[in-house]
Amino acid sequence: MARKLDLRSGRPVWFSYRAPSVPIEKLTRDVSTGVLIVGMGVSGAMAAEALTRAGHSVICIDRRGPLDGSTSATTALVQFELDQPLKKLSAMRGKADAEQAWRRSRLAVLNLQGRIAELAIDCNLTCHPALYLAGNVLRPSALRAEAEARQRTGIAATYLSRQALAEGFGVDRAGAILSHGNLALDPRKLTAGLLLRSLARKARFYAPVEATAIDHDRERVVVGTKHGPTITAQHLVLATGYELTNIIPSTAHRIVSTWAIATKRQPKNIWPGAALIWEASEPYLYVRSTADGRVLCGGEDEDFTDEGNRDRLIAGKAERLAAKLLRLLPQLDPTPEFAWTGSFGTTTTGLPYIGALPGHPRVHAVMGYGGNGITFSQIASEIVLSAIGGAEDTDAKLFGFARS
Repeated sequence: MARKLDLRSGRPVWFSYRAPSVPIEKLTRDVSTGVLIVGMGVSGAMAAEALTRAGHSVICIDRRGPLDGSTSATTALVQFELDQPLKKLSAMRGKADAEQAWRRSRLAVLNLQGRIAELAIDCNLTCHPALYLAGNVLRPSALRAEAEARQRTGIAATYLSRQALAEGFGVDRAGAILSHGNLALDPRKLTAGLLLRSLARKARFYAPVEATAIDHDRERVVVGTKHGPTITAQHLVLATGYELTNIIPSTAHRIVSTWAIATKRQPKNIWPGAALIWEASEPYLYVRSTADGRVLCGGEDEDFTDEGNRDRLIAGKAERLAAKLLRLLPQLDPTPEFAWTGSFGTTTTGLPYIGALPGHPRVHAVMGYGGNGITFSQIASEIVLSAIGGAEDTDAKLFGFARS
């Protein structure tokens, strides 16, 4: 039913921090529920929390276990700024859709911040300014035009000259866009916190359980599992990340390999404001700090070939990332204490695919692809909740599978 990938390898920094344990059960008999969620990473956890909060009965399954997929490989820069610049996305999707996608992304980050606070989830959440540096994709003049386009859309953005960037943040680049209100967090702690809140509302978690078949009609969905028991639900949510099920239609996406490093703790060397940093370059670089003063740096993306080739490149990629980090922020010790790699999906426009599958109104898919995975997971939890509750999110068509 699904493509199986070894989603990550190496040593992600998040395993050095203790995340709460999420209790699971063995699936030994047929069960039924209102909503079945396949996947217990951050996307599935957000959907489970939203649905149980609204009173739906929920079962979650995962062929590995909670938090064990690509969620642990993310560097968790939770930005509203999309992979595709507003001006470029406007050329792809039209001005109105592009502007609304950016506005919805901004709202999603605000909603997620409020959600974490309301639920009192301890995930080392911090709020930061962000710097989008001039690079080989957007030179300073194009970057200035991008800032102006965001401002006309109602999204605050300030263009910084080389001098202003150096004086304010100690970064020597030709220019940058400064924005505010982006987040950084521990993705494993966030996911565990959301799942535990769902569990307190009587959600049921079964793992390891591998879904092998989907059968559905107008009234229900029946999911078969590898070891025999079936799960009957009124709705199915596929939050399987980059391991696609065959029922999901072919979309304009590709699988990419990415690499990341984390340094030792060095809080005295962190740059002003601990701004999230990313480049308008290909391949791009992104940098953030952790709450205890480590520096995370990622990028060097390549098209995915196979897990073995991806994993063999960890040492070389880590060395290159450390060299780039030192050039960008020379006050740092860039020596990697952690280095890891993972695979993730990206689409042509950078926007996710979210919603009911064409011809399958009771089967909902969450493909939160691109560099805004956690932000898109928040949007997905809102859209799926509306659909299952019998309402329609105003942006459902913007992210849906039927879009052109």
